Amino acid sequence: MSTVIYTGKTSTTGGRDGTRSSDGRLDVTLSPPGSSGVGTNPEQLFAAGWSACFLGAIGRAAAERQLRVPADAAIDAEIDLVWNDGGYVLQARLNAKLPGIEMDLARSLLERAHQLCPYSKATRGNIAVELNVA
Repeated sequence: MSTVIYTGKTSTTGGRDGTRSSDGRLDVTLSPPGSSGVGTNPEQLFAAGWSACFLGAIGRAAAERQLRVPADAAIDAEIDLVWNDGGYVLQARLNAKLPGIEMDLARSLLERAHQLCPYSKATRGNIAVELNVA
């Protein structure tokens, strides 16, 4: 049985003009990717959400091994908007900085986090994803 934990609700106007959450805590001006507009874009928002979720999943993967993620751990997410075969697609790179964690262990934590993270699950098989330890 599934239990909904939280539902994020937004409303976007004018395509990429702006988006606002139902509770007003998010109110963002949007601009096309690569433009000189004043707003952000959906690709940056997706990168922000995925990187935050993925860092949490790394914490969960570490806890499974009775480890703690360093306080200065970070995920740098890169989301590419690609024109491919007459249509747009996304591709991603998740670059982890896990200071003090040995490379093989860090790579193992990333692989496990990729299995746990809801964003990773949602995109699995749909977009190319590269996992990197910096």
